[in-house]
Amino acid sequence: MSKKKIAITMGDPAGIGPEIIVKAFAQEDIYKICNPIVIGDRSIIKEAIKTIGMDFDPDNIEILNLNEIKNPSKLKKGVPSEESGRASFSYIRKAVELCRLGIVSAIVTCPITKIALRMAGLPWLGHTDMLAELTNTDDYAMAFYSEQLKIILTTIHVPLKDVPHLIKKEKVIKTIFFAKKACDMLQIENPRIAVCGLNPHAGEEGIIGREEIEEITPAIKEAKALGIDVSGPYPADSLFWRAYNGEFDFVVAMYHDQALAPFKLIAFQKGVNFTVGLPFIRTSPDHGTAYDIAWQGKAEPASLIEAIKLASRMVIK
Repeated sequence: MSKKKIAITMGDPAGIGPEIIVKAFAQEDIYKICNPIVIGDRSIIKEAIKTIGMDFDPDNIEILNLNEIKNPSKLKKGVPSEESGRASFSYIRKAVELCRLGIVSAIVTCPITKIALRMAGLPWLGHTDMLAELTNTDDYAMAFYSEQLKIILTTIHVPLKDVPHLIKKEKVIKTIFFAKKACDMLQIENPRIAVCGLNPHAGEEGIIGREEIEEITPAIKEAKALGIDVSGPYPADSLFWRAYNGEFDFVVAMYHDQALAPFKLIAFQKGVNFTVGLPFIRTSPDHGTAYDIAWQGKAEPASLIEAIKLASRMVIK
């Protein structure tokens, strides 16, 4: 099969994005699985190679140079800034443009941070809502992939106190359908989808909360009636173990940390974040900018490598 062209956005230039890109290309022959093009600043990539002391030729990486960082040696590294936030957005906007024009088939995004975006006067909380707005996408979901565990979120970046008010039948049904779509993207045939409860012990028949009875169970019944192999709601404290051991192919979680705590426990180095509902494939390393170790040669590229591999797998099917 022909290799697809995939855009890799550099992420926040003050974070670990430039370093993990360089290390990924140095450790893996990325060109064997796709035709990658890095969207970012060539000067930052060169600065990263020099700073971390790697013997690596930057010409080994195809880069679409946007020249957002005018003086890379003066960029404040390891901290968010207006400059890094503005650059982060510029790389993503260009990648979306390339996808819309059909020049690239997928986007792999290196980490950005909400704080730098806010410092640059940008309104988004992260990649997911930014990409949705840039593509005029109203319905979308955040999902996570590893070989052992695959999860999708019903709610994303909202305060925990607001979550119960957002768990409505219609939203749960929509997330179940996105879980089925994610399985199609991953080429999982006849997927078994399990749904988490919101409350401890999945509400204990209404004793510890009624969201399971009033919203989640009716959603599961309706989705099942429409032909999806879905079951639950199950207590979160046992469901992830059951999915990890192969009983289910995909888990619908109710909120961010309910999903990400078990996921990162077993896949912190190699987990991949991907968005369901966009008009193109988008994957990302499942970690942040890691300012505390940025530009010190400490960052590991494993999650980025897995994100590139997953994007390549999704576009060739």
